[in-house]
Amino acid sequence: MLPSLILSIFFAIVAKSLYNLIWVPWRLHVYFRRQGLNGPPRRLVVGNSGEIRRLISKAQATTLPFHHGIVERAAPLYHNWSVEYGRTFLYWFGSMPRIALGEPELVKEVLLNPSDAFGKVKYNPLSKQLFGQGLVSLSGEEWTRHRRIANLAFKTERIKDLLPGIVASTEKMVERWEERNRGRSEAFEIEVHEELHYLTADVISRSAFGSSYEEGKRIFQLQEQQMELVSRALRSIYIPGFRFLPTSKNRKRWGLEKEIREAIRNVILNNGEACESSRNLLGLMISANKNQEKEEDRIGIEEIIDECKTFYFAGKETTANLLTWALLLLAKHQEWQSKAREEVIRVWGSNGVPTWDRLAQLKTVSMVLDETLRLYSPAIMLMRQAYRDVKLGHLDIPSGTQFYIPMLSLHRDAPFWGDDAEEFNPQRFEEPRKHLAAFFPFGLGSRICVGQNLAMAEAKVVVAMVLQRFALNVAPTYVHAPMQFVTLQPQYGAHIIFQKI
Repeated sequence: MLPSLILSIFFAIVAKSLYNLIWVPWRLHVYFRRQGLNGPPRRLVVGNSGEIRRLISKAQATTLPFHHGIVERAAPLYHNWSVEYGRTFLYWFGSMPRIALGEPELVKEVLLNPSDAFGKVKYNPLSKQLFGQGLVSLSGEEWTRHRRIANLAFKTERIKDLLPGIVASTEKMVERWEERNRGRSEAFEIEVHEELHYLTADVISRSAFGSSYEEGKRIFQLQEQQMELVSRALRSIYIPGFRFLPTSKNRKRWGLEKEIREAIRNVILNNGEACESSRNLLGLMISANKNQEKEEDRIGIEEIIDECKTFYFAGKETTANLLTWALLLLAKHQEWQSKAREEVIRVWGSNGVPTWDRLAQLKTVSMVLDETLRLYSPAIMLMRQAYRDVKLGHLDIPSGTQFYIPMLSLHRDAPFWGDDAEEFNPQRFEEPRKHLAAFFPFGLGSRICVGQNLAMAEAKVVVAMVLQRFALNVAPTYVHAPMQFVTLQPQYGAHIIFQKI
């Protein structure tokens, strides 16, 4: 009896696997093809995942002249296949169908759909550790509960209270740069990408937890190790149950996760009481959480730790990369550097300290940052999933279909941005946006980034304080090689020549 039972279970597992891995994908493939949706040939079980890794490896082995037509290198999947199959096409990640949506109207319909038809793609369990169970990965009622509390913490009047900490961190950085050239008149070179990561780490530590970079340093170092593992996981097909096997990478993941959570828990315990009476994000979140009238609307300590993980990663990584590209672009485009500096000096003077009431007067700086986000958005794509059968444009989409939304390409869409779509021209942002789905660096719809106002305020302050003191030029050692490593960043660093004004 026992051997027969084991054999029956074995054949049942094989039959289910063949059904899910071969029959269902083949049926969907035919279904989409009949609707005119084409794409690269798929392989059984693995789909196009091997070709995706090959395209990325090939792209990252090249460099570019310093121009802004970077889609081919930073998003080779979309660039290569859209040329052959059109702006909207079908490809496969393992047995999962993915539709690349390159048409703004379809993107708008997915991101702004008022129903529950579209939502977040479930994370690969191996990559989920980077964000925890925070806003980035949650959905449904849990997401609503966390978002309600985060909205209170990120109100404009709250961000205003964080500005002195941003100024203090930036002042420390520019003083360190000035010290390098103390008493000399010659220019000097700085690799700003690493420097700006130190800066934004210090800012998020101060503004989120009331601590300095040194206190949060170990957490940032651990998260950088997690990023390396996550980047690899995102390119691979996840095998169910694999994360429980004691492989060397899994043991490293478990160790990193445990150490990060323990470090954040210590920060909360050491600073929580002081934070609650302060104006930093941790204190505001604790206060907002306690002020929820219903017990079921509150979040526990482990959930607060998950949100802190998101603060640490998103607050440091995305803003540092935005600032890196902004300074590189100002170093390359001298006319806009001069315009931005003239504005900063007019608003705050040569040595004035940035203040909240005058931040909105930095119109040129704002346009420069928006144009930077258009051309070098930290997030180069968004992923969404159909939660039920739905009509999208002329397509009938079955439940479970995933969507790849190529922000980097849509931000260069010539019908909306003109023939100079791949050129740096901040002037274009003097006019209102022409289409919601032509520019959405912080996302679109209900899941738009809750911290975007803080990120933009921080970026304005940093750019303004750097331009007050230095003239920038691209260093001869700079190699233009934008790549996606979770976010968009320079593969070989960002080398800039600084000249004290």
